Amino acid sequence: MSDNPAHPAAFILASGSPRRSELLAQIGLTPDIIDPADIDETPLSGERPRPYARRMAEEKARTVAARRTGAFILAADTVVSVGQRILPKAEDITSARFCMNLLSGRRHRVTSGIALVRPDGSMAVKDVVSEVIFRRMHNDEIEHYITAGDWHGKAGGYAIQGLAAAYIRSISGSYSNIVGLPLFEVAGWLSGHGFSISASGV
Repeated sequence: MSDNPAHPAAFILASGSPRRSELLAQIGLTPDIIDPADIDETPLSGERPRPYARRMAEEKARTVAARRTGAFILAADTVVSVGQRILPKAEDITSARFCMNLLSGRRHRVTSGIALVRPDGSMAVKDVVSEVIFRRMHNDEIEHYITAGDWHGKAGGYAIQGLAAAYIRSISGSYSNIVGLPLFEVAGWLSGHGFSISASGV
């Protein structure tokens, strides 16, 4: 619970991602509580990237809201996709190599679903889409990247703020969305739903 009287309701981030916490700190927001939802993130058969991102954000928010009532709860899920193919989080060398070979020389989309539960229990859900173009990567570049290990646990096998930045030709849309949370939309959304960032007590 926040000590600031302007915010009688706590601000909870339903994510254990260090990147999302760092992004929120960038705009002066520090969650009162970090409570990862830890849900099954397996896409449904035939599920497309945008509906999947929104569903994940909503399910994360609902899961945390069930145990944290009367709070502002922010949940998000970021998906990397080529066409309608959802790329996995790279957890091993095989999946990392698959992702980099697929992204090399191609345009892809990064979609973040975001959900906000208000203290009265109502919820709003939306998605934000950015586009990224990788230049063609040579095999030795891919292998160097794989060896460096910067891909581990990242959707699509890369982080735009990491080593992969050397191979990104251009982006369209929100940079912070590609990192993991669209700050412009989140800031405006929170303010529009009664949470003043300037009074967050940070």
